[in-house]
Amino acid sequence: MASTYSFDVVSEYDRQELVNALDQANREIGSRYDLKDTKTEVELAEEEITINTSSEFVLDSVVDILQQKALKRGLSIKIFDAQKVESASGGRVRQVIKLRKGLTQELAKQVSKMVRDTSKATAQIQGDAVRVVSKNRDELQAVIQTLKAEDFPVALQFTNYR
Repeated sequence: MASTYSFDVVSEYDRQELVNALDQANREIGSRYDLKDTKTEVELAEEEITINTSSEFVLDSVVDILQQKALKRGLSIKIFDAQKVESASGGRVRQVIKLRKGLTQELAKQVSKMVRDTSKATAQIQGDAVRVVSKNRDELQAVIQTLKAEDFPVALQFTNYR
């Protein structure tokens, strides 16, 4: 009997790395001359980051710093889903950045279809992940390369390679 190999396609992020990136961003915001007196607050909740600052110009700088720190810590900037900028009290602005985690049902179907169309491997949707199974390891490596080459709206990781 031939053995089968598999891996899972998931979209996750390392929460501790995100906490570290936010900590570094807060330190840089506090020490930069142009941002020092803006009273900028960056708060991490369970599934979102809230930025409260003095103007949209400062907000753009803060988001840029946050993205740079996340990239340096190995996080994809695709996990950030920036919402609309809102006015806050006292002439300040607020922006909520939702954190993307897991594959939506629609995206899981898209990944599954791509696997079926480009290889002999089979794909099964399991909650917010997609399991790809094949009898050939090289086939799985080709599927990984195909999925990496495609530009999905979320960051994909490949786990449980067996």
